[in-house]
Amino acid sequence: MADGKTGGGEEKSGTLYLCATPIGNLEDMTYRAVRILGEVPLIAAEDTRHTRQLLTHFGLSTRLTSYHEHNKAEKGPELIAWLLAGNDLACVSDAGLPGVADPGARLAADAIAAGVDVVPVPGANAALSALIASGLGTTRFSFVGFLPRTKEKRRACLAEISGRMDTLLFYEAPHRLAETLKAMLDALGDRPAALARELTKKFEEFRRGCLSELLAWCGENPPRGEFVIVVGGAAENAEALQAAPEDAVELARSLIAGGMAKKEAIREAAKRTGLSRRDVYQAVLAAEGK
Repeated sequence: MADGKTGGGEEKSGTLYLCATPIGNLEDMTYRAVRILGEVPLIAAEDTRHTRQLLTHFGLSTRLTSYHEHNKAEKGPELIAWLLAGNDLACVSDAGLPGVADPGARLAADAIAAGVDVVPVPGANAALSALIASGLGTTRFSFVGFLPRTKEKRRACLAEISGRMDTLLFYEAPHRLAETLKAMLDALGDRPAALARELTKKFEEFRRGCLSELLAWCGENPPRGEFVIVVGGAAENAEALQAAPEDAVELARSLIAGGMAKKEAIREAAKRTGLSRRDVYQAVLAAEGK
């Protein structure tokens, strides 16, 4: 297969193709991806039943093998051996780009370490699709993916990224959406944000506003479908500057709960609220009854 090959002379290994698949609308499948999935002798799929339906839709019958989060440690070496034997391999996720919040990243890293050519076959991606339609800044952005499930680790993660000027991109399941929005509001302040659900599908929907408004909407409308959460960076939270001392205290407490040292938390709270460190320190002491 000539597509994407590098180097000259005799090829000693196959090529790993990282093929994007639709995130909802089958019309987003690219001609190139269909061709490659039909030409390779084997496809590593996150869910073989799901991928078989995709292949059937496009009239393909390529052999499938399972490669997912729970078998990647055992299956990965087998797939690398397959590639080193001179066979091409395509890797797909259930939706979107393999390797983005997906075990395909491990396979790509292993293939590169083994000297195998790794070729991206671009296509649909939920995070970027949500970003460009969010109305928020697109010049600089950070993909965070799924936040940790435990409260302590989630707080620590949000505290770590809270000062970034970039627009922040998250994935979330519907049953955790409200809890995650509340955690973001507590840790990041009431920033501009957007919710994107069921992207490219029949019931695609965007909700835009600030985090408190989106949280209120979530409470009135039980979330359905998979969500992308887009949150404005620290620079877009200018309205939160010059906040009241009690807001700074709450922010400092949240940062400390997330694992930040008290002194550093006070400094960071002062920076984000526009108050002096001395005022924040005194407010924290007063709140502690000292």
